[in-house]
Amino acid sequence: MSKGLIGKKVGMTQIFDEKGMIIPVTVIEAGPCVVAQVKTVETDGYNAIQLGFGEVKSHKVNKPQAGHFAKANVEAKKHLREFRTDDVQTVKVGDEVKADTFEQGEKVDIQGISKGKGFQGVIKRHGQHRGPMGHGSMYHRRPGSMGSTSTPGRVFKGKKLPGHMGVQKITIQNLEIIKVDMDKNVLLVKGSVPGPKGAILKIKSSVKMSK
Repeated sequence: MSKGLIGKKVGMTQIFDEKGMIIPVTVIEAGPCVVAQVKTVETDGYNAIQLGFGEVKSHKVNKPQAGHFAKANVEAKKHLREFRTDDVQTVKVGDEVKADTFEQGEKVDIQGISKGKGFQGVIKRHGQHRGPMGHGSMYHRRPGSMGSTSTPGRVFKGKKLPGHMGVQKITIQNLEIIKVDMDKNVLLVKGSVPGPKGAILKIKSSVKMSK
């Protein structure tokens, strides 16, 4: 069964293992989440569970969302995420999902929106090399040649040029859960995850590919 949870990135720290080795970890506030909808093959064409996370004032929820939560008879939540799963019979609308969904040592995939870095040039955005730094060069950090002249007479799509960097949906796979703190409803995950502090994350169990 694939498991899922919505969390919020608190920040990074480090802990020591039994051997005294330092392990960099990301602290994630994992839930509590509420089941807002259960989708089945009969009603929606596929099996999935929709979770809600984060408190929100009622006047900040629009009418379609308010109707959606009222139908489920649950309090309005700020964030909604959907998790595909085959085991929807054991889940009911209104159930609460917390950090104990996962166990220590389990591998998870974490999806989030990366940090925004604004408009950047080709050196920072794509890792391209600069030109000669001599005073006579006059070509230091610019993008370079734009391509052919009369044929085809245009710049090909996908050319690496300056532009907006960051704010992309990124998934990091097979991150190990180092510790599950049920008192604070927190997960400690080895390594870094996408996004700044306070970023909303989608956490789901890693699916092993069959050979």
